[in-house]
Amino acid sequence: MVVPVYNEEECLPAFHRELSAILRSQVEPYEIVYVDDGSQDRSLELVESLRLSDPNVRAVVLTRNFGHQLALTAGLEFSRGEAVVTMDADLQHPPSLIPRMLAEWRKGARVVSTVRTDTEDIGACKRLTSRLFYGLINALSRTPVQPDAADFRLLDRGAVETLRSMKERHRFLRGMIGWLGLPEAVIEFSAGRRAAGASKYTWARMFSFAADGIVSFSTLPLKAALILGSLALGLCGLYAGYVVYMFAFHGVLLIKGWASTVLLTMFLGGCQLILLGVTGEYIGRIYEEIKARPLFLVRELRGFAGRAPEPGR
Repeated sequence: MVVPVYNEEECLPAFHRELSAILRSQVEPYEIVYVDDGSQDRSLELVESLRLSDPNVRAVVLTRNFGHQLALTAGLEFSRGEAVVTMDADLQHPPSLIPRMLAEWRKGARVVSTVRTDTEDIGACKRLTSRLFYGLINALSRTPVQPDAADFRLLDRGAVETLRSMKERHRFLRGMIGWLGLPEAVIEFSAGRRAAGASKYTWARMFSFAADGIVSFSTLPLKAALILGSLALGLCGLYAGYVVYMFAFHGVLLIKGWASTVLLTMFLGGCQLILLGVTGEYIGRIYEEIKARPLFLVRELRGFAGRAPEPGR
């Protein structure tokens, strides 16, 4: 089990009780890898308490908050199981699904994904933006991304090792796992309310997450320059033809006002600025990649016998 933790002190005790009860009912030995992602509350203290009372608990302590996707990546880096389940600690990912996920894995699925059919505390605006995002990314990208997929999934050891070999910094794990093309099973579930606390995914983080997904798996936004340029050229050609027609057949030379000139200038200028911004986003990500900094930094490992902290991946 890989569980990222960021300011989850209110959820952790209940989550661990429920998760441990489910895991103890299975025949396989297990470990729970909690990844503290720079928590500012008592989360790390609670994880340490759980580790001291439960020999199956491990802790990966990051030096700061690296974000949800990189915390999951850190957990996958240090996981050792033949099957690895990633999930959040807020109990919106029900541990009761784990036996079904293991059953699908035993049948031959290399990836077992979960898809939310409903979420109790999600608003209409978030539902709409989620649908728009998945519709957009699947329209732009050749890599299929399951709509409403959660980061609650089971990965076979082979899938984990392949993900470990993929080094990109701006990680969109849902797309990366879809890119693998491995045999996959899907389980639907209804997400309940958070056990406590508030969601850490603010609108700014969700926008950044969506941008990571689109830019990482599609170059079509870069091709928008050709599309918009062709459109502008076509409109200008039509307008020029209209001017020639009016002068040749009606003797009217269209030199009226400045509104059309201003609007055309604003349209072309807006298109250029948007395309510069999109191009800058791709260039910025190239700049981040070529610096080749570690994806995350580990302050310490707890419960991993014989393993010392590594600088990151």
